[in-house]
Amino acid sequence: MIAVTLGATMTISDLPAMNASLNFISTIFISCGWYLIRRGHWRRHVACMITAVFSSTLFLVGYVTYHVHVGERSTHFTAQGIVRSLYFAMLISHILLAFVTVPLVILTLIPVFRRRWDRHRRIARWTMPIWLYVSVTGVLVYLMVYKWFPPPNLALGQ
Repeated sequence: MIAVTLGATMTISDLPAMNASLNFISTIFISCGWYLIRRGHWRRHVACMITAVFSSTLFLVGYVTYHVHVGERSTHFTAQGIVRSLYFAMLISHILLAFVTVPLVILTLIPVFRRRWDRHRRIARWTMPIWLYVSVTGVLVYLMVYKWFPPPNLALGQ
């Protein structure tokens, strides 16, 4: 367990679970925002997307904080066989698309502030599925590394 304390009750080792939760929240609000805009509820769409951007930003801060303190040593994937191949295929696509997501989200937001709805829609058609994929696979990566196939030191509660 990492001894760095973030607050009264939270440590660095709590961040992966928090980050997965923030990714899950993003998934919910990205999905709801898409559903609502497809039905013409643009004000509710805006509220959902603001929440998704906020939770994704908190995730990014938590992710960077965790990896600055811990590095990659606690994310060693232990499963073998086909699961290992599936995990790394998902992880590689997740990482590559995560790098694309941040600029895409920013490029999708800029036309909103300029009230260029046509441009916003054109970019959002690409941003939404990529952002949603990154959010969902982020949760799956967490589950695979920390819950379904944890390293021996995590499995023993150390």
